[in-house]
Amino acid sequence: MNTVRKNVLIVLTAFGIAGASLGVQAQAGAPGEGRHGDAMSKEQREAKRAEFHDLTPEQRQARMAEFRAKRLEQRAARQAKLAEALKLTPAQQPVWQAFVASMTPPQKGERASQRLSQEQRAALSAPQRMERRIALQKERTARMEARLSALNSLYAALTPEQRKVFDEQQRRGGRHHGGHGKMMRG
Repeated sequence: MNTVRKNVLIVLTAFGIAGASLGVQAQAGAPGEGRHGDAMSKEQREAKRAEFHDLTPEQRQARMAEFRAKRLEQRAARQAKLAEALKLTPAQQPVWQAFVASMTPPQKGERASQRLSQEQRAALSAPQRMERRIALQKERTARMEARLSALNSLYAALTPEQRKVFDEQQRRGGRHHGGHGKMMRG
């Protein structure tokens, strides 16, 4: 009798665990839920990508221009929100403007000069490609150092209360896994 009860208990426990794991899988696999409400399934991303590739070059350019304009608006809104939260004084405005300017990504024309055509890339030897990557990384590092300098200038001009607000805003909007930072990045 005892063995039958144990076997029944084991079977019921196994069914319970199986049911719970199915629920977890269903919940984890549901797109659009969780932290990012706009999450797409792999199929949706592929369909969107195919749709984009079916556009004419002019339509693609228009769509990308629209996307860039939206990102600029979002960046400006985040910057305005942070400036408002910091309650900057008129004396702090110049360092704030320098900080905002340093956070502006390179414009399309600035990056276009760095791009090589497929033929040009194919013509480079392995050492030349590595030298090019290193040169581009040095340019990125120089831009980040300029941002750090502007950040240090701003931070030095802030009061302790403003620093606390700034740090909190940066922590909340900072980068995460592939995060695309939320505060000042566009």
